[in-house]
Formats: sequence, C-alpha cells, structure tokens
Amino acid sequence: MAVGTQALSATTIIGDDVVNEYGEDLGKIEDLMIDIERNRIAYAVLSFGGILGMGEKLFAIPLEALRLDPENERFVLDIERDRLEAAPGFDKDDWPDPGDLGYRREVFVFYGHDPYWE
Repeated sequence: MAVGTQALSATTIIGDDVVNEYGEDLGKIEDLMIDIERNRIAYAVLSFGGILGMGEKLFAIPLEALRLDPENERFVLDIERDRLEAAPGFDKDDWPDPGDLGYRREVFVFYGHDPYWE
C-alpha cells in the first residue's frame, strides 16, 4: 500500500492484517462483499481466531469501522478482542445472505455506524 493512496484494489486489501488500537492481532481481511445495487463495498470479511484456519470465525465489518494504517500495511479496527468475539459472526461454511439487510444492519449498529442504505 502506498501512503496517500485514494483507491486500492481488492487483491491489495485481501489478506491484509487487522489490529486493534492496542496493536493486538485481530485477524485478516478475507474478502470484500460488494453491494451491486448501490455500487459500493457492503462490508469487509474478517477472519479471527482459530489455529491454522481451524475454528476460525468470520465477521462482517463495515468499511467505515476500519482505518487504513499505510505505514504498516494493515487496517486498524477500534475494538477489544473480547468484544470482537461477541460480535455477530458466521462460519466459513455458512455465510449470511448478502442481501439480508437485517443482518447487515445488525453489523453496522454493532460497530457504531449508521447503515448506508437507510
């Protein structure tokens, strides 16, 4: 990632580390979900926990909740690890319906952001 970057490719973001404000590892960006109707990124998918991919939980994270740290080529999510464990998440084999606005609303509210579609 270049400092001052205004746009990043999805392949640049996928695999990036995510830490909290204390520098604790929260996982990595696994995917980006695109809201085709509104022409924007609906949310990032964060993988957290587990060992070697086993027992890993996935979380939908509003892009607004992530802050780019270009110097360290990672993202910062302002949340403590134990609070993230209580966040609405899903299993890697059972993703939420991307059109489920109720689920997406729950996610945005959990992270303190207004749903962009309302």
